Amino acid sequence: MKKTLLFCLLFTLGHFVTAQQNRYLTDDFTELPDPKPHDGEAVWKQQPATPQISWGSIDIRYPKLSVPKTAKNLRWQGKAWKGERVNAQALVWTNTDLTGATLTVSDLKNGSNIIPSSAAKASFVRYVMTDELSKDGKTGCGHRPNKADWDSSLVADMLDNIKLIDIKARTTQPVWVNIRVPQGTKAGKYKGALTVSGADFKPLQLQLEVEVLNHTLPEPKDWKFHLDFWQNPYAVARYYDVPLWSQAHFDAMRPVMKMLADAGQSVITTTIMHKPWAGQTQDHYDSMVGKMKKLDGTWAYDYTVFDKWVEYMMNEIGINKQINCYTMIPWALSFDYFDQATNRVLYVEAKPGDALYADYWGSFLKDFASHLKAKGWFEKTTISMDERKLEDMQAAIEVIKQAEPNFKIALAGTYHEEIQADLYDYCIAYGLEFPPAVKEERIKAGKISTVYTCCAEPLPNIFSFSPPAEGTWTFWHAVAGNYDGFLRWAWNSWTIDPLRDSRFRTWSAGDCYQIYPGPRSSIRWERTIEGIQDAEKIRILREELTSKNQKGKLDKLNNAVSRFMHENLTPDNAAEMVNAGRRVLNSL
Repeated sequence: MKKTLLFCLLFTLGHFVTAQQNRYLTDDFTELPDPKPHDGEAVWKQQPATPQISWGSIDIRYPKLSVPKTAKNLRWQGKAWKGERVNAQALVWTNTDLTGATLTVSDLKNGSNIIPSSAAKASFVRYVMTDELSKDGKTGCGHRPNKADWDSSLVADMLDNIKLIDIKARTTQPVWVNIRVPQGTKAGKYKGALTVSGADFKPLQLQLEVEVLNHTLPEPKDWKFHLDFWQNPYAVARYYDVPLWSQAHFDAMRPVMKMLADAGQSVITTTIMHKPWAGQTQDHYDSMVGKMKKLDGTWAYDYTVFDKWVEYMMNEIGINKQINCYTMIPWALSFDYFDQATNRVLYVEAKPGDALYADYWGSFLKDFASHLKAKGWFEKTTISMDERKLEDMQAAIEVIKQAEPNFKIALAGTYHEEIQADLYDYCIAYGLEFPPAVKEERIKAGKISTVYTCCAEPLPNIFSFSPPAEGTWTFWHAVAGNYDGFLRWAWNSWTIDPLRDSRFRTWSAGDCYQIYPGPRSSIRWERTIEGIQDAEKIRILREELTSKNQKGKLDKLNNAVSRFMHENLTPDNAAEMVNAGRRVLNSL
């Protein structure tokens, strides 16, 4: 018991002290001012005196202080499978202050059949500060310590959870509508309305129509697409100012991680060393495993935090397909442990291939394997690395195999023919491809072969300034490239003031997180979910059309998918490509 408490204290103390020094906004906040030029009073005066409403496009981030460039449209029509989430975006703009605006979505009806209002959510879109790509426009990577050096602007992204909002004169207020069609819904056209009401203006209303097609999307937990967004529990503890791994911490994480599970997340992110990525995020990752060198020179390990986190994610959140453990090859080759002889935390400085490295990791991996087997988790677990060079990977793989030959290994990085057979979960960078014969070999062996994007890609990406359709396009590309899934490094590594400012000291704005504290969804996250759903729909249709020998329809679908390759994407055509692909998808 004393040993366990000591380990927990060491891993908790530094983070908890930091949390106590800061308090953050959670509900009531004021958006930052927009530094960009916008429509002036003369332009706004040309608009009617009464508030205006129209449907807009989910492909556009509308400026806050300018009249929206959209043709007036009072009726939205969309198509959905049973079990699918679909999105629409409405716009309210006004020359006068509107007090206490609220949103209501009615039941959607088709005769006696109903999609209940509880299946729809309307959210006020909020504006956050964003920046830009590198000065040459070729990447989102690179340090940017002075925000003033980067072109910044206010951008529509966050979907707030507030029930009412005051809309100031001469502003545009977007409204995001998400409809989750229940799986038991009968096919047909369902009609309803979105209403914006307020204390000092007449209700504004738009018509909604969803055509439910005769196809069913399974529950997210049953999706086959391998989704891997890395979770950061430490960011939640800091933001909500709760002790790390306390019940309050787990309570705060529950809705955050549930949002990820609802998108079909496959993997639990765990850390088996201190600062595996050298503290690259606002909240660095600590080790979830305690390592102690005893007086007699032998090692002892404490899995209390690791077990608590994994059990929570599996049993309470429902993410249970894989456990990825980072990392044996960190950015800084320094490995911590508690030394009983000196009663302090010490570090092993060693690189892959060194005897000290093999001793440190070999002992741990043997014990870790036994622990995982006892918990029934060994087959789900991988020892994971990311963006490491070939010779380091080869040395680490040798240590892993000597400790436990049946350990599964994962790597996200460049393609190395020399080690691909050793890797169970191999995620390669966007723009790279698995050789067809290798991919077939991996399929037969039951291995996972995926693709990832990060700050390096100017497009497609899900920065807070990226065109929203790029989030969807990425998953069509994953299917077109014959990948099994997709990885993105950051689900919720929030910045210091994430509700208002998505910029960070490194990388383009929004790279660190896809959703906001609250939790609040985002335009880019909702569009990402569309892409994940589309990937599942393509898989289901391919299986169905193949079994029915409907070659013409199958060719039509495959031709549409095949266009989603990186050489065909431009800064302006993601939405056009996605909309064309979805028309084909919904016609089958």
